[in-house]
Amino acid sequence: MIRKKRINRDHAKKKNSPQIENEAIANHLEDLLIPAMAAQKTFYRQLNLRDRILTLPLMMAAILSLLWRNVAGVTELTRLLNREGFLWCEPQEISQQALSVRFLTFPAILFEKVFKELLPHFRREWLIRKSRPLPESVQFALKNFENIWIADGSTLEALFKKLQSLSEVPIGQLAGKLGVIIDLVTHLPEEIWFGENPKQADTNWEEDLLKTVKPKTLLLLDRGFYHFAFWSKLIAQEIGFITRIKKGASYQIERVLTNTYDVKDQIIKIGAGTKQTPALTIRLVQIRSQNSWRSYLTSVQEPEILPPYVVADLYQRRWRIEEAFCTVKRLLNLSYLWTGSLNGIKLQIWATWLFYAVLVDLGDAVADELGVPIERVSLEMIYRGMYHFSVAYQKGIASNLVNYFAADENQDLGIIKRRRKPHVRLIISAFPGTQRSPEQFFFNNKGTNGVIF
Repeated sequence: MIRKKRINRDHAKKKNSPQIENEAIANHLEDLLIPAMAAQKTFYRQLNLRDRILTLPLMMAAILSLLWRNVAGVTELTRLLNREGFLWCEPQEISQQALSVRFLTFPAILFEKVFKELLPHFRREWLIRKSRPLPESVQFALKNFENIWIADGSTLEALFKKLQSLSEVPIGQLAGKLGVIIDLVTHLPEEIWFGENPKQADTNWEEDLLKTVKPKTLLLLDRGFYHFAFWSKLIAQEIGFITRIKKGASYQIERVLTNTYDVKDQIIKIGAGTKQTPALTIRLVQIRSQNSWRSYLTSVQEPEILPPYVVADLYQRRWRIEEAFCTVKRLLNLSYLWTGSLNGIKLQIWATWLFYAVLVDLGDAVADELGVPIERVSLEMIYRGMYHFSVAYQKGIASNLVNYFAADENQDLGIIKRRRKPHVRLIISAFPGTQRSPEQFFFNNKGTNGVIF
């Protein structure tokens, strides 16, 4: 029997067909990035960067052009720069070798600082928009919490052997691991960490989380952060959390809050009482989903603050961070690493997450224009729809990105996701009773429930 060669579609050769430049998109990126880059002038000089051609603005324009125009590589990027320029850069005679070397050596910390300079701007823009609604569970939780954040880790893909810088790297060596915080309310990244060891556990980000997360924040955590000592520190810092209980976990029931056919809400004691597994008094919420139970642990013991169904609904929205990983790795090609140097990998990470934040901001503006939750806006289809906007712009029938994507005649682009389940109101009751039809709260196989939209 002949075995077919396994193909990693993330590593498939990219087609050399970059999108055309568009003045409206270029102006939008320029308005966002020029002030943020200007704020780095002092730091730029402190790094003794004296290259008068391949400066921060040019490198930022080059990498953003790689992302949004889907340029296949540095060779094609060099052709574009030599012939037509891109974004705010005029055509310049630069060799492919010079640009390649710059990708390996240009300090990634500059991109990180530009990224963090832009985040407050995006948050302010989010606060201005009032027309798009928030999910009911999020609205309820924000009455008692200032932030609702999701934390998780993701392993980067294997490095490419075709690059000369990787000639001595073992085949299949992974590029490292990311630790990320996403704001569930704004969908914007709050913090990003990079670790060189791709096998490190998520628990290695615990100290970083404790330094970053503020009191009155609700954290949504997967079981990679299933660590009692860490939970104890979160509680001490007045940081709430919701996570899933491990199968077979041992605990003692201290108090029953609700016990119905579909809901079990209990205060429990869990942990052995040792230094590594201190005994904690927390809350166990169990929700029936068809023939099985979904079980959640939360440090918020008062059901008036987080009712049982609100706990379950919020945790299902932890999937937003998985969608963010999928977008940056598959759509924006973070799974296709340009270089094997540590600095080059960081450069691509910060540039990709920066462009992701731009996409989120654009998606939120479209959601606000249409009056729908941002969850219903597809960032992938906005990214792919930029081609159609560019064509319409050239024909003189479109001039504004947000208005174009929100227009009725352009809904065939798939900007608004189709509802897979009918809209059902969330049960917001601290002690839900038995008089309830079973279809009022249900889960689908995408990790979300029937009250998303």
